[in-house]
Amino acid sequence: MSVIAVAEQGVLTLTLARPEKKNALSATMYQQLSSALQQASSDDNIRVVLLTGSDNCFCAGNDLADFLAGGSLNHEHPTVQFLHILSQFDKPLVAAVAGLAIGIGTTALLHCDLVYATADARFQLPFTALGLCPEAASSLLLPRLIGYQRAAQYLLLGEAFNGEQALQMGLVNQLATADTLLALAQQKAQQLAALPAQAVQQSKRLLKQPMQQQVQHVLHQELAEFEQLLHSDDCKAALNRFFSR
Repeated sequence: MSVIAVAEQGVLTLTLARPEKKNALSATMYQQLSSALQQASSDDNIRVVLLTGSDNCFCAGNDLADFLAGGSLNHEHPTVQFLHILSQFDKPLVAAVAGLAIGIGTTALLHCDLVYATADARFQLPFTALGLCPEAASSLLLPRLIGYQRAAQYLLLGEAFNGEQALQMGLVNQLATADTLLALAQQKAQQLAALPAQAVQQSKRLLKQPMQQQVQHVLHQELAEFEQLLHSDDCKAALNRFFSR
């Protein structure tokens, strides 16, 4: 299994475990994540989901070769299914981020409720360099979180930023050292799990509700643009350069 699922004390921990690919997400991993989130949503014993990677890498983004082999970005595509499930997940999502958080490794965090990271974590959204556009409703959520100009800096230029910068921008709740990160995230997840579940879930719903319809609309729009760009000459050239490195 490339995604390890462990449930304990009301917390389901999902660990990305594909170190040879720096936890780049394959179609199988997307399916595993989607299935785990769906099961967690319907299981009253699971109150919180904690998403993490390894000590030195959270997620290096999509496995591009695998992603391109997945066919059209319709409702049956594993990536599309995951994005919809993630963006509508009804229980608290906590993330622990160390090392690389590239592409979906960063945009997925915009749908988490609490995010903890190391100071030297590396976040990057290199969509334009690949001839592509933002995904996971990041074109909506990131500007609202950090302001338009800074969002343009990271979504248009694709510049990287670290954990300290992410903390200042509000993408990350708190920093920790590499050896204390997971323990901190687990502690916060267990704090949430110990609270009345209905109150926590209703509170999350109220927090997300004003933008939920817009998030789904933008997610659809981004995917349509993304697929169109996938077939462009610029994207094909960029991907050829990527695979020839």
